[in-house]
Amino acid sequence: MVSPESVVEALAKAPASPWVLKAQVHTGGRGKAGGILMAKTADEVKAAAKSLFGKKLVTHQTGPEGVIVRKLYLEQAQTVARELYVACVLDRIKGKPVIMASVEGGMDIEELAKTRPQAIVYADVDPAMGLEAFQARDIAHRMGLKGPALSSVAAVIQSVAKAFLTWDASMVEVNPLGLTSEGKAIAMDAKIILDDNALFRHPQAKEWADPAEENPLDVRAATAGVNYIALTGSIGCLVNGAGLAMATMDLVKFHGGDPANFLDVGGGANQQQVTEAFRIILSDTKVKGILVNIFGGIMKCDVIANGIVAAAKEVALNIPLVVRLEGTNVEMGRQILKDSGLKLEAASTLTDAAEKIVKATS
Repeated sequence: MVSPESVVEALAKAPASPWVLKAQVHTGGRGKAGGILMAKTADEVKAAAKSLFGKKLVTHQTGPEGVIVRKLYLEQAQTVARELYVACVLDRIKGKPVIMASVEGGMDIEELAKTRPQAIVYADVDPAMGLEAFQARDIAHRMGLKGPALSSVAAVIQSVAKAFLTWDASMVEVNPLGLTSEGKAIAMDAKIILDDNALFRHPQAKEWADPAEENPLDVRAATAGVNYIALTGSIGCLVNGAGLAMATMDLVKFHGGDPANFLDVGGGANQQQVTEAFRIILSDTKVKGILVNIFGGIMKCDVIANGIVAAAKEVALNIPLVVRLEGTNVEMGRQILKDSGLKLEAASTLTDAAEKIVKATS
């Protein structure tokens, strides 16, 4: 449902009551935040939908800014005896997928992992062979399940592992996985996170994208072909290369600053991409200063310089700007900046750049 008016249409297609309305937002912890409501009558559904549409949900994942509810999902409520947890996640240390399962599902699975890790069963998944039926049954057995419950949960575990590998996911989670008194498993809620780098193998997944649920700056960055992640600090960073970007952020933190973003323009960005990257950084109202750190290899320093000049003039830059350029066409780049008339500080080293931008924004 995308509006209060669509509730009536949804009710006509929905199964018998009671129902559950779920806010369709990109965050966990919806239940505790009031984003999942029960309803026994059509009037209760309408009232619940009215209260949810436009509501700001604040969860442990969103931070105080929260997320706005724009879509709802209506489904039949289920009666179960127990709530379990099953997920397949990427273990970056092992370099392979891992099944996580627990008989203590529902909310607060993160807290359970911290306080009672022994309550979670783990099992590696072979990336080439997947998870065999006997392995899934072993996991269910280690969860303490027996009889029909063991068989039905094992089938879900195997399907979760298969979905993870088939869709190039970084996480597939069923939480809670309901278990009836007869031992039937019911997926009561689920989420899947796909690896962006593998989307070219799954073009149909683009149809599921909902830009309204994304950070607008993230959407702009993806459109421009640059890598951007918004953070909570006040120093904007424009860097070429992921490793250099992380080193730049580390040094900013080391010298007492707080990065506002991770932004990697890559090794082959053109002037238009650099200009848009600059605009994206400046669109963040928390940014009090910008640090540009470029090591020109494939990316040429004069291209970066032209992008900086174009963007700064377009947005009437009025915050501190520190630029460190090294590498291909560095002298051309420095001359372009010098002749631009922009008010900026040049830095000779990364440490020098970090110290200057922190001082300028303190």
